[in-house]
Amino acid sequence: MKKNLISIIILALLIVNIVLTAINMVSVMGTNKKTADLVTDIASAISLDLGEGEEGEAVETVSMADTETYTISEMRILLKKDTASTDEEGNVDDNDHYALISVALSMNTKNKDYKTYSDLTTREDLIKGLINEVVSQYTMEQAKNNAQQMEDEILSKIQERFESDFIYDVTLISPLYQ
Repeated sequence: MKKNLISIIILALLIVNIVLTAINMVSVMGTNKKTADLVTDIASAISLDLGEGEEGEAVETVSMADTETYTISEMRILLKKDTASTDEEGNVDDNDHYALISVALSMNTKNKDYKTYSDLTTREDLIKGLINEVVSQYTMEQAKNNAQQMEDEILSKIQERFESDFIYDVTLISPLYQ
């Protein structure tokens, strides 16, 4: 008799456990959906949706097989003076600061303009000028803290100059600032 009573108590506790688990799942699923909706709203508000560009068009993903890189060797670029910078003794730092950077340009070999512009050696000086134009607008502190912003500006200037998006990515390779 005691074994049957214990079995009935275990069965009752099992049923209570299943009911409480179901209630818990229903409440968690509702909260999870609300959290997912909130994250989606915040991401759309700050435009973090990876499937769209700035104007809402779909961003083309380029496979590594369709990518060719072109590296522009080290460039020494004079950075903008930071008039608000002071040294340890409180003196204004009026020294010249330089950026020593190499830049890798990623090109889409499937793009219609790739065949026209693929030989960048003849246009390297133009690209160096654009890179110099962008990087020289930054102070040393700004350059250190805004590398992604500099890459984006360089990319947009290059795409604007070539009137094409066959170059789809710019990477600063181990930038050094002095």
